Amino acid sequence: MRVPEKQILVAGVGNAWLQDDAFGGECARRFEARGVPDGVTVMDFGTGGLDLAYEIMRGYDALVLLDASRQGGAPGTLYVLEPDMEELGKPIEDGDVINPHGMDPQTMLRFVGAIGGFSGRVVVIGCEPGEVDDVGLGLTPAVEGAVDRALALVSETLDELRRDAAYPAAG
Repeated sequence: MRVPEKQILVAGVGNAWLQDDAFGGECARRFEARGVPDGVTVMDFGTGGLDLAYEIMRGYDALVLLDASRQGGAPGTLYVLEPDMEELGKPIEDGDVINPHGMDPQTMLRFVGAIGGFSGRVVVIGCEPGEVDDVGLGLTPAVEGAVDRALALVSETLDELRRDAAYPAAG
């Protein structure tokens, strides 16, 4: 019996009008242009957190999220993070407000976890931004220089996720 291929979503997020915040979308576009393995879907969601939430709930086994991420390092520093889905999946209480037009990745994951729409593994590949506060197009040189390294991390992460027995393909 053939084991079904794991379904993995690689999602770029960020605002292309805020320079380095476009890191996730730029990585997604370049990664997709290289060709992707079977079972992998690559999409640039921009600032559409609700669209990403609905896409995740289609039945993926894992999510690789590409995003600018302020962690305190030098611009262009890359981070590989695995959010605690139990923490993010805490209930949304009466009176909590989630703005569907401004869902950042953490809020999106909390929303999806709270409604039980995703139980797979999440890996965030983030890049320390330089400029994200002023309107402008194009990545700064430090972040532009990190894109190829980030794409190598995406490939390594996908290889690991596809082999990870703890997250078998849904079947």
